[in-house]
Amino acid sequence: MTQNTPTNDARIILETGIGTDLYGKDYTKAAIRAVNDAIRHSSLTLFSELGLDHQDMTVAVTIGVQEPDQLDRDLVAAELPRGKAKVTAVKGGQNIPSPDGSTASVIATAAIEAYYPINTADWKLSKTD
Repeated sequence: MTQNTPTNDARIILETGIGTDLYGKDYTKAAIRAVNDAIRHSSLTLFSELGLDHQDMTVAVTIGVQEPDQLDRDLVAAELPRGKAKVTAVKGGQNIPSPDGSTASVIATAAIEAYYPINTADWKLSKTD
């Protein structure tokens, strides 16, 4: 469980992504690209298929960058099209210095977890032959 995990909610989705800022050493730009990379791998059809309200979903985003304090978490959260986003920045990712040392390429990683309040008493597994 991550530090963003909502209590009493079931994790229904986990996606990961990677993003880079090649020249500006912009951690937020790299993080936004990592989030976009992750969400492009998902289609949340279960909401329309099951009649669930996506606004009840909590989206826990963990971003790994070398300098977490330089990340604008509000801008990263704004990239999420559904649910209530909570963004946490942690030490991770990678900085690759330019040959002359004047800047660095920044690599950010993103883990996006979607949680939904599911009452297991509402569901029953059926056996199929």
